[in-house]
Amino acid sequence: MSLELIKSLLHALSTLPPEWAVVIVSASPIGEIRLGLPVALFVYKMPIAKALLLSVLGNISFIIPTLFLFKPVSEFLRRFGIFKQFFDWFFERTKKKAKLVQGFEFLGLMIFVGIPLPMTGAWSGCIAATLFKVKFRYALLANVLGVIIAGLIVLALCLSGKFIINL
Repeated sequence: MSLELIKSLLHALSTLPPEWAVVIVSASPIGEIRLGLPVALFVYKMPIAKALLLSVLGNISFIIPTLFLFKPVSEFLRRFGIFKQFFDWFFERTKKKAKLVQGFEFLGLMIFVGIPLPMTGAWSGCIAATLFKVKFRYALLANVLGVIIAGLIVLALCLSGKFIINL
């Protein structure tokens, strides 16, 4: 994600209380906890526990609705040409990135979500769980645990000074 896009997102959220901004950034598919936690720590100077809690809550806030709604909404939208092309491309890309999920289901999904890299995370985890027909309770738990793992990894990187994006 480009630094300009991050700055634009933060500027758009600048009228909100910092807590809400962190939750929204953490819930966004372009940010998730990989961006929400560093924003909380470095931009808003929040205490570690508060930053981690808000980032995790933001990142898990959309999991249940996405697990329930992604399939019917995407099936409806695929009836229209441009959306069909997009979802075909998106599903293929997700399937390639999420082979770990297909083979190991719960554990694979948790690891996939827990590795804080581009195209991994709870949004991709929800989509992969839907595509590979992982049972709801396993998908929910794997995504939540994966977000917590990702949060701890990002926190460790932030505290060690090894975080890549200089906010």
